[in-house]
Parts: sequence; structure tokens; C-alpha cells
Amino acid sequence: MGKHTSVNTLVPSAFITKAAATYLASYVLVGGGGGGGTGVSGTSEGAGGGGGGFLSGTQTLSSGAVYNVVIGAGGATDANGSASTALSLTAVGGGKGGTGASGAGAIGGSGGGSVGPGTTAGAAGTGGQGSAGGAGSTSGAGGGGGGGASAVGTNANGTTNDSAGGAGTSTSITGSAITLGGGGGAGAATGGAGGAGGGGAGGNTNSVGNPGTVNRGGGGGGGEGTSSTNAGGAGGSGVFYLSVPTANFTAATTGSPTITINGANTVMTFTASGSYTA
Repeated sequence: MGKHTSVNTLVPSAFITKAAATYLASYVLVGGGGGGGTGVSGTSEGAGGGGGGFLSGTQTLSSGAVYNVVIGAGGATDANGSASTALSLTAVGGGKGGTGASGAGAIGGSGGGSVGPGTTAGAAGTGGQGSAGGAGSTSGAGGGGGGGASAVGTNANGTTNDSAGGAGTSTSITGSAITLGGGGGAGAATGGAGGAGGGGAGGNTNSVGNPGTVNRGGGGGGGEGTSSTNAGGAGGSGVFYLSVPTANFTAATTGSPTITINGANTVMTFTASGSYTA
């Protein structure tokens, strides 16, 4: 009988392809809020700016991959907010509030309010991210409230025109509830309230609009223009929350995010641009 010889061939580890380890993360991404519209002396009230777009969900991360984060700035007076980006997602910046007679708001994550007179509808929000702004007054130069992530801005009523901003959306990704992406209120004798989620209130008689809250993506409040020209408030900057299992958290970050623990997860809160290496 012949002998059977077994030969074990060793393959160098450099030639073995291993599947990258992955894990599931949760996120919330919010764009910068739109700026409130200017109240023009003797002509019109300023409409409220729209809240920044709101996105949330889960995504699979690959170990060793670098995920860059850009936090959108809030818009200045009469300007749209900037988009926030992360995980190949884009939360659109909020639309600016309208200014001047029949001034239209701008489309955004949530849309800016518009100014009457006429049938000037509020600007649209981005599907899946936010809501439309409120319409201007049909019989005067009142402005609508800016749209929020979960509710439209209030239409101007033609009398008090204290149009409120639409409400934002609440999240508990950090373990505590926080509302983000509220719309700004319109300028009026008694300025419209800002929407829950960082929306700035509209200015009172002959006053500037209030800014949206920083790192909540709130829209700025409109200025009031009975007998003087007054600027709308700036929109609030955006924010990015990333929650990963603590067992997988690498601590490899840039941009100095705040790190907190929520149960079995570690949560990074980016208030400025940066990155996370999974």
C-alpha cells in the first residue's frame, strides 16, 4: 500500500480578504434655519424664516471608515440657511422669510413665510424634511410664520398678523427630549411666536426680529416695519447627533463633539463641522 501524504498550504494573511466589521448607528441631522424677513418702514412686516430640514433614522457604519460632518450655518436677515451634511445625507437649510409688499418666502428644508397683500402663499418645505411657510395677508402687508419640521407656519390673518412659526420635531436620541427645526414668527405689533424647536419670535412694533436658537436649526423672526425699517433675526445653526453602541465607539473624532451616554449607546453631538472614524 502506498503512503498518502497530506500537504497543508498556508496562505499569507495579506492575501486573505476579510469582510469589514459593521454596526448600526442612529442619527438626527438638522440644517441651518432661514433668516427672518426685514420689516420695511411704512410698507410691510417681515415674515418668519423656515426651520432647517430635519432627518432621522439608522445607518450601518463600517469599522475604520471616516464619516465627515458639515454643520450648516443659519441664514442672515433675508437669506436662506445652509445645509448640514453627514452619512451621505443632506438636511436642507431653511428658507428665508419674505420682505416688502407681496414679498415671497423661499423654499427650504422648511419654507419661509410670505408677505401680503394678495394671495402670496408661503414657500414650500422639502419633502420628508419640513413644512411650508404661512401665507401673507390678503388685505394688507402682514407676513406669515416660517414653516417648521413638523407643522406649517401660521397664515397672516389681516388684522393682528401675529403669525406664529410652525413647530419643529422632537427627538430623544440623547436620552432627553429636544425639539429642533422650528419656524420663525412674523413681525407685528405683537410679534408672532417662534415655533417650538428654536424658532425666533417676530419683532414687536418697530423692532427687529429675534434670532433662531443656535444648534437647533430654528428660523429667524421677521422684523416689524410700522414706521421704521427693522431687520429680521438670523436663523439658528444646525446640529448632528450620532448614537452608536458603546461597545463599538472608537472615540476617534474631530470637531470636538460633545460625548454623552444614553443606556448602551454613546452619543456624539456635533455643533460644528468635524468627523467620526468608526
